[in-house]
Amino acid sequence: MAESVARPSLGEEEAAAARDAILSGWVTQGPQVAAFEEEFAAYVGARYACAVSSCTTALHLALHALGVGPGDEVVTVSHSFIATANAVRYCGATPVFVDIDPRTYNMDPALLESAITPRTQAILPVHQMGLPCDIEAIRAVAGRHGLPVVEDAACAIGSEIRSDGQWQRVGRPHGDVACFSFHPRKVITTGDGGMLTTDDAALDRQFRLLRQHGMSIPDTVRHAAKTVVFEDYPVLGFNYRMTDIQAAIGRVQLRRLPGLLAERVRLADAYTRLIARIPGLRPPYVPDSARSNYQSYAVRVTPEYPLGRDALMQALLDAGASTRRGIMNSHQEPPYAVAGRQPLPHSEAARDGVILLPVFPGMSAADQRRVTDLLATAAFAAAA
Repeated sequence: MAESVARPSLGEEEAAAARDAILSGWVTQGPQVAAFEEEFAAYVGARYACAVSSCTTALHLALHALGVGPGDEVVTVSHSFIATANAVRYCGATPVFVDIDPRTYNMDPALLESAITPRTQAILPVHQMGLPCDIEAIRAVAGRHGLPVVEDAACAIGSEIRSDGQWQRVGRPHGDVACFSFHPRKVITTGDGGMLTTDDAALDRQFRLLRQHGMSIPDTVRHAAKTVVFEDYPVLGFNYRMTDIQAAIGRVQLRRLPGLLAERVRLADAYTRLIARIPGLRPPYVPDSARSNYQSYAVRVTPEYPLGRDALMQALLDAGASTRRGIMNSHQEPPYAVAGRQPLPHSEAARDGVILLPVFPGMSAADQRRVTDLLATAAFAAAA
């Protein structure tokens, strides 16, 4: 039975890669990190990739390097893991939340113009649950106002956007910077970790400087030097480094990514076919301009379904199937609860009306059918 909503897909090859890194004697940021960065940049089609300790630190570095600071505003969505809003606060800035498109659960570009003020310094959209947002429309608004765009692509490795008439991977990037997560619930994992991608050489240099305490000479350069060199610290930096052990695992995961993506798409297609026979449940919507990696499989529980969302989750849990609620909203949490804020009805409805079903590589067809059978059984029992 599917007791988990998500499981990392790690095996002997990843264990061997970690072992080799450990035995090499170089376990912190080093040659494995450099190789992972090069391979990741090539995969997404970016000029540069910079590995860091998490997507949260990636978002912070991106905003910090773009000059976001105290008194500034960043337009983003509340409907995201709280790290999105936190990264803005880490810069001393204020997140300004706009509502989502209720079909895609992503930022509604039509609401951007009214949220931009003279204090706005950046736009921070999210590719929620692996479904690319309407980055072309967002970028058009940003361009009219001269604002940089940072993509929160935490969930979106392997997802694609139709741009300029061709399919392009998220992270190319389509904004100024894209930030990825390698948390265990993501499509590939390094245990934890993150990556920034950009086509801007100056930004990439800042990321590399800032992630390592502002140190002017990286460890790898100092280690390979034939003469004595001394570093200095020209700026205030952070300890946001990825380890070589993590990067070694990430390189294996990246090689396996095409297969992991194919399995997720297959599972999502099967869910969609099975759920179509259950009135009151709405499967994910994917526009023609996007290809999702299905990091999560989100089902909307509509009023037509005879059981409330929370009662449905409990019924599935009682039967041994774990689920999760819809994506959280930062504005409904104490650190961001501000009186008089613009209403976000679609964000709140998504949090309270969506259920995330189990989906992960290795999930059997029998387990998947068992989940959908439970959805149908719960509806029948409630209606009886």
